[in-house]
Amino acid sequence: MKTLLWAIIAALLGIHGLIHLMGFFAYWPLLTLTDLPYKTALLGGALDLGAVGMRVYSVLWLAAALGFISTSLALVVGWKRWQPVLLVSVLISAAVTILDWSTAFRGTFIDLALLLILVYFSQNSRLLILRGR
Repeated sequence: MKTLLWAIIAALLGIHGLIHLMGFFAYWPLLTLTDLPYKTALLGGALDLGAVGMRVYSVLWLAAALGFISTSLALVVGWKRWQPVLLVSVLISAAVTILDWSTAFRGTFIDLALLLILVYFSQNSRLLILRGR
């Protein structure tokens, strides 16, 4: 049962990473996605980044994607140091989803759930990366 739970968590993290890839492709822009329309302004239009700024923003989507996919693979192979990778991925993900709240707000709630999972799997509610393990 425990192995099944880890497999489910790994699959969900991998899916979340693939969704972040969509953000990279949409905001570079390499693809046209109706659910993630290309734009050059974030925060409801209050922050205009221009085309170059949106490419930087899209690279943050890619970084989160690679982090979630890496964490998924780490769980599958049993790598014990998955927590730091997941923490950084969640923080990047939260930043990009908050900046594009009107389109990507659901991701912020997923990131919050992932932070709760990190706390749950940490001893004494302290992340193991902060303890040097």
